[in-house]
Amino acid sequence: MESQFRRGILDACVLAVLERGESYGYQMVKDINEFIPITESTLYPILKRLEGSEMLTVFSQEHNGRLRKYYRITDKGRDQITQLLKEWEEIVRIYQYIMEAREADNA
Repeated sequence: MESQFRRGILDACVLAVLERGESYGYQMVKDINEFIPITESTLYPILKRLEGSEMLTVFSQEHNGRLRKYYRITDKGRDQITQLLKEWEEIVRIYQYIMEAREADNA
């Protein structure tokens, strides 16, 4: 999978997880790994970039005597998901065209 495309998909996965509710790194890795492989070393730069883009916010909360960083999606992050879904619809139409053209060539 082309790296820029994969990056966009991973960003969308992170935002989608956070749209369900605030979460922390390890839990997000578990949730996203159900659909696409991701490691913590891949996740944290994504979280930092999305925070810098104001698509999510970060706060710390104590858990079992230790501080844990939690992430929460912002309105800008939700707008990004909406934009990504619109782009996805366009990509699906393109792939559909390619598949139909290929089927016509093979007929």
